[in-house]
Amino acid sequence: GPFNAARSFNFTVFVHCKYPRINKESLLPVATSLTMTGQNTEGWYPPGHGDIYASFYNSGLLDQLIAQGKEYIFVSNIDNLGATVDLHILHHLVSQPNGKRCEFVMEVTDKTRADVKGGTLIQYEGKLRLLEIAQVPKAHVDEFKSVSKFKIFNTNNLWISLAAIKRLQEQKAMDMEIIVNPKTLDGGQNVVQLETAVGAAIKCFDNALGINVPRSRFLPVKTTSDLLLVMSNLYSLEAGSLTMSPKREFPTTPHVKLGSSFTKVQEYLTRFESIPDMLELDHLTVSGDVTFGKNVSLKGTVIIIANHGDRIDIPAGSMLENKIVSGNLRILDH
Repeated sequence: GPFNAARSFNFTVFVHCKYPRINKESLLPVATSLTMTGQNTEGWYPPGHGDIYASFYNSGLLDQLIAQGKEYIFVSNIDNLGATVDLHILHHLVSQPNGKRCEFVMEVTDKTRADVKGGTLIQYEGKLRLLEIAQVPKAHVDEFKSVSKFKIFNTNNLWISLAAIKRLQEQKAMDMEIIVNPKTLDGGQNVVQLETAVGAAIKCFDNALGINVPRSRFLPVKTTSDLLLVMSNLYSLEAGSLTMSPKREFPTTPHVKLGSSFTKVQEYLTRFESIPDMLELDHLTVSGDVTFGKNVSLKGTVIIIANHGDRIDIPAGSMLENKIVSGNLRILDH
């Protein structure tokens, strides 16, 4: 059936560029040689995902895919577990008449208070443009963050015409705003990184579109708090897509805040003997030296705070509903 065909994907890789970091004071490259040898790796940086166009073109892979008759690529951030190939969008793209073919689609979704920093789409000089918070003057940042004035933000799920990428690269017309990213290296040296964002090229393409998609297509995992949600019984994997469990009564995800003892994945994993049942959880805050036994169930609002020097072990099989746990709690084996 179709699933057998889907399993025979070919994986092809191409390498992105590396650029030398610039010393903020002297404006000279920090890198002392042309290669990333030994201890010199911190002289170099990846120039943002806007680099995909040039690297894709220069690698020869773009021409290879065009020669195979491919028309569009779907691009998404690797940490977005909601980014799957949606055939409805592809169908919309290919059903447009040839002259009106859309060369670039940006999936956007409704902004909540948690997404106030996400880039948004604006109409400027007759073209769709991506407006990022870094491009907004300080005096207007609050306006940019407003949920009522700017209702949508960029998920960075993008559908892009291969032929259009080739044309723009060959005409040297791929124009993206430069993002200046100041950083401090481990040795305290101030450097500047010049970066571009893949979505900023939207203004270069013909008939570009923003498509408002459901929130389920934007599910980034950037922290262990995000990871806890997707590892829990709130989500199940169906045909390669993470879907919210039908057993959850309301479609919003719980608000999870894990403290600094959970920041590193390795440590996070040792603190959970199994992932708690979170189907009826609204809010979880954990701070300090806390561990969870097997088959713990969390409901409503749960706050667990181990003060400095204390340790809290949530016993196996516990059910915590609308509870605040603080102080010292250790179940010792006799």
